[in-house]
Amino acid sequence: MINYLWLVPALPLAGAAINAIFSRKMPRWLVSVLGVGSVGLSFLVALAEFFTVLGAGAQGVFNVSIYSWIPVGNFKIDVAFLLDPLSALMLLGVTGVGFLIHVYSTGYMAEDESYGRFFTYLNLFVFSMLILVLGSNYLLMYVGWALVGLCSYLLISFWFTRPAAAAAGKKAFITTRIGDFGFGLGVILIFVTFGSLNFADVFARAPQMFQLGAPIITTITLLLFAGAVGKSAQLPLYVWLPDAMEGPTPVSALIHAATMVTAGVYMVARSHVLFSLAPFSSEVVAVIGAVTALFAATIALTQMDLKRVLAYSTISQLGYMFLGVGVAAYGAGIFHLMTHAFFKALLFLAAGSVMHAMNGVIDMRQLGGLRSKMRWTYITFFAAALAISGFPLFSGFFSKDEILAQAFESGHIILWAIGLLTAGLTAFYIFRAFFLTFHTQARWTEDEGRKTESRHSPSSVVGHPSFHPHESPASMTVPLAILAVLAVVAGFVGMPSVMGPNFLEGFFAPVFGEAAAAIPAGTEWMLIGASVAVGLIGIGVAYWFYIASPEIPVNLAAQFKGIYTLLWNKYYVDEFYSAVFVEPGRRLAMFLWQVIDVQVIDGFANGLGRAMASFSGALRGWQTGYARAYALLMLVGTVIVIGWLMLR
Repeated sequence: MINYLWLVPALPLAGAAINAIFSRKMPRWLVSVLGVGSVGLSFLVALAEFFTVLGAGAQGVFNVSIYSWIPVGNFKIDVAFLLDPLSALMLLGVTGVGFLIHVYSTGYMAEDESYGRFFTYLNLFVFSMLILVLGSNYLLMYVGWALVGLCSYLLISFWFTRPAAAAAGKKAFITTRIGDFGFGLGVILIFVTFGSLNFADVFARAPQMFQLGAPIITTITLLLFAGAVGKSAQLPLYVWLPDAMEGPTPVSALIHAATMVTAGVYMVARSHVLFSLAPFSSEVVAVIGAVTALFAATIALTQMDLKRVLAYSTISQLGYMFLGVGVAAYGAGIFHLMTHAFFKALLFLAAGSVMHAMNGVIDMRQLGGLRSKMRWTYITFFAAALAISGFPLFSGFFSKDEILAQAFESGHIILWAIGLLTAGLTAFYIFRAFFLTFHTQARWTEDEGRKTESRHSPSSVVGHPSFHPHESPASMTVPLAILAVLAVVAGFVGMPSVMGPNFLEGFFAPVFGEAAAAIPAGTEWMLIGASVAVGLIGIGVAYWFYIASPEIPVNLAAQFKGIYTLLWNKYYVDEFYSAVFVEPGRRLAMFLWQVIDVQVIDGFANGLGRAMASFSGALRGWQTGYARAYALLMLVGTVIVIGWLMLR
């Protein structure tokens, strides 16, 4: 099957190309077959490749060269794919979750006039992420890295006639490009240092050429991490991700669960050899991850837009992943990436189901009482909420506990405490959203309403609008049900040693080496107990605040108005960036345009043109066209020359 690895990215690319060219002339069912089917077939090939790697055991690392891309002297870059346990698991996540999101999109986007364009972009997004994951060298990874940035821009601003959507797309592209600049410098420095960009060459030479903490390795890894900060929405470049909610909900699910934001975590894990040689860089990764996790979780406590709560949740959960890879628990970080893909895709798609039923309304102040109206959406959202809260035996319980345990065991007690506090906040804000959306009293009245989100979705305002909530069609609820099952059971592949075998540790051994020694059983149980306790406390407090005594959060908001306002306004980070960077940059651009460009450059060029025109006009006056005038001028000139010669 290894020889067919190229089909994994090629199939979504073919779907994107065909729909891009012919979708306007094809019926929608054929657009759906091409868009969904290409990713589905890609998943089947990826599944076969996964079992190939699984069956190869310790020898499960394959490098498949497609063709020679850049041969220059001794420098050679191939379009080559690396298949190992890390990339095989990522392939399953990208194509599997991507396939379910594509199926869901056939129902969600059924009435959109740009149906073909949507699936073109969606297929291209999956292709781009697959190139990033499969590339066997940093240059090919960078190609995929840049392409996912382009696709995010196209999909976030998909409804480009809405100013907010157009602005959000630009914000995402520009913000992530800041990090990409650092990533590009890191790739250049890798080539200058090692003379190669191939993973195998770089990772083999690095331990031989440099000692632990070598400045050049530290510089390289910090530059690479700058790209991860942008793509994976960490402090300080996280601001694009909440605004990305302006795109269609399936786009949000794909960005948050299976593609773009996971790229940074994957890149750090793939580059673990370099980061292991740079302890300072690893500490930076862990600290930024932990701080971002707590920072984003506090913002999610007060937001009323359901999708925005989930966006800040993603930023926070990505922080957990970076905490994991930062403390050298690379397998644990990827484990949480995998489980997060299931429950976060489920949360976003369930939120989209709510929007589908409520005419695009996503403000939780206008929801409530949907439990009886949307039974499948309710059950699946509940499963995802339990998973992200770390409820015992759900997937997030295993992966989040593994990261916290590794942080504690590695001596990062403060970071462990931050992660533990964040776990409690996560359980609180996700069940706050759950209760406000599906429980509590309905804040709407029964009426006939539209059935889908549109580019003209109504703004979120407090009131009692009229809707006719209904369960979504099977094309949307079936993916929800499958993701719910995965969100429940996926964690059993990575159980802690005190509870059972950890399949992922052995599976990742060819990539990350042998796992560290097991944590003492007593310590493990203590850490599990602490994690479960804070999660249950978070759920209990959310129930107390929003079901048992709903006046409490209102009173707290009034009592601590300053803190509440700070969190409601997201620490005013966007306003700070606007005042310090955006507005000065805009004013500088206006100055360069209106003064330097128009007045100086254009003024000089236009003035020179006018001077030449005046000079040529004066010369043109000498061209009379009369022979006698020319003869007279010749005579005068001759007399002047003779006179000058006589005077000499």
